[in-house]
Amino acid sequence: MNRPPDAMSRLEARQPNRRPEPRRSGAGPLVVLAIFALVPALALYAVFVWSSSKIDDNEAAPPPPTTIVAPPLPDEPLRNSMLTFRRMPALVARGLNVDQFVADVAPFLATINDRSCATVSVDGNPVGSANGDVAVIPASTAKIVVAAVALEQLGADRVFTTRVFSGATPDDGVIEGDLVLLGGGDPLLSSDWYPTSGLEPRPVFDATSLDTLADRVQAAGVTQVTGSVLGDGSRYDDEFFAPGWGNGVAGLEAGPYDSLIANDARVFGEERRGDNPNSAAAREFTRLLSERGVVVTGEPGVGLVADVADEPVELASIESVPLAGVIAEMLTNSDNNTAELLVKEIGLEAVGEGEGTRDAGVAAMTEQLEQWGVDTTNIVLADGSGLSLDNRLTCNALVAVLQRSGSSETIGAALPIAGETGTLADVFTDHPVAGRLLGKTGTLNNPPFNQDPPAVKALAGYLPVEGGGAVEYALVLNGPTISDQSEYRPVWNELADALDTYPSGASPADVGLR
Repeated sequence: MNRPPDAMSRLEARQPNRRPEPRRSGAGPLVVLAIFALVPALALYAVFVWSSSKIDDNEAAPPPPTTIVAPPLPDEPLRNSMLTFRRMPALVARGLNVDQFVADVAPFLATINDRSCATVSVDGNPVGSANGDVAVIPASTAKIVVAAVALEQLGADRVFTTRVFSGATPDDGVIEGDLVLLGGGDPLLSSDWYPTSGLEPRPVFDATSLDTLADRVQAAGVTQVTGSVLGDGSRYDDEFFAPGWGNGVAGLEAGPYDSLIANDARVFGEERRGDNPNSAAAREFTRLLSERGVVVTGEPGVGLVADVADEPVELASIESVPLAGVIAEMLTNSDNNTAELLVKEIGLEAVGEGEGTRDAGVAAMTEQLEQWGVDTTNIVLADGSGLSLDNRLTCNALVAVLQRSGSSETIGAALPIAGETGTLADVFTDHPVAGRLLGKTGTLNNPPFNQDPPAVKALAGYLPVEGGGAVEYALVLNGPTISDQSEYRPVWNELADALDTYPSGASPADVGLR
């Protein structure tokens, strides 16, 4: 059967004096040449399609160009490392709009003071920056780095498992000795009452049910424990709070935390968080077992699985949602405990043995940034939550991390939505970017206002573009009273105004192949 000549055949037909070369598999030089030969034609065709759609129905349409013919789409997407047909609309739209966007963003960037920074790009292509390489205090935007490194090193499907051990299987329902609740680094482990308790302004979601784990112990035939319920958080070290936090942060904004933590170290009926997350989890689990008729004789406390028996028996376990879901909870709610646990898990993954530590985690994160080509000269990663006053990040680094994934991928999908969810639920509600802009917020007050370190207000994320692609942005404001709403909201609104100017002409949706 005769087939119409493809683009390569037509190209070869126009070069009769050239000795034909054997065809090669993959995207060879001729394929690349053919693709770039098509780009101008496709760009002109896309402009024609867009401009034609703007013609009034009562006007006579201009004659179509006679010298440009759009090539047919191949049966399979034409791909190489630089270009795909799927990306073509965004590429064409960017070419038509980026110069104007640079001009539109420039006035906003000129307002950034020398203690703050801002960087903007489109689909990974620089648009403009102000102090983009100046290291500033990032507050909770540091969680973007935690999320990206965790996905890279742990994998989106990683789950965190909490287990229950005893020295032997139950004998006629009785466990002789202690029951040990072993933490697996699950930051979302919660009793069923906790998400609706009102104790947190943004309640945990996709929680791992501690009630279900208690049900499974009961289902294993346990009716009595002659010893105690002990909490074992030995997967990580016993640093319950990160150093460098400001006054009034520890125990309120974050911590205490360990690889075993339930309800953010809260126990039903107790007014305050527990001092030790392991013993608090043991007290809560004892309560849940008692509700199910399991009699626990001893007082709850802290202990190790290894101390229960040489060959302990696993009675029950429960897994968290995959890491992608844990990251969604962390970024949407700006969950500080989740961020700190992920840093220790990254550290454990990096060292491969022993305990997970914050020091090992932040070192692994810094090394990962370097491997990604991010300039870490002045960057300091001191914790995961961004609460440490010792943290330093650049806007260029934040945008470089954002550029590694699209706005619809795991990190983008986890970010709060302007005017709708998480820490942006009440921000930009009346702005055109409402329902579109995705951003991780960051706030540090750092009193007294007339002394360093400065307060922080930050916003970093994406503004998706209709039809494909996105604007990536980072804005980190440092100043004596910048966390006051009267100071930062006008700057945020100016940023949103500037970002919303893109595209000023044809969008990827307008120039999409039809």
